[in-house]
Amino acid sequence: MRKAAEWMVPSDDRILELIREYGNLTPQAINELGGPVPDHASTRCSKLVKHGLLTRISRGLYGITDDGLAYLDEELDASTLEPVEDDG
Repeated sequence: MRKAAEWMVPSDDRILELIREYGNLTPQAINELGGPVPDHASTRCSKLVKHGLLTRISRGLYGITDDGLAYLDEELDASTLEPVEDDG
């Protein structure tokens, strides 16, 4: 069973799964593939970037990190992740 952090919401798993399956995605593409609405997806992607599960490829385009893959594969407890400082 995946070990989510308390800051995570159910749609985070769906977002991570879609990006793993389809590659780098925008919030609009996440929505079109069955994920949450774009505004919610954008907010959640930013949160997932802050905790290292996603990476921001460019403005509005997100990719999954090794930690994101490990979380989906039940190899990482997301509650152990610390937020990273935004350098830009």
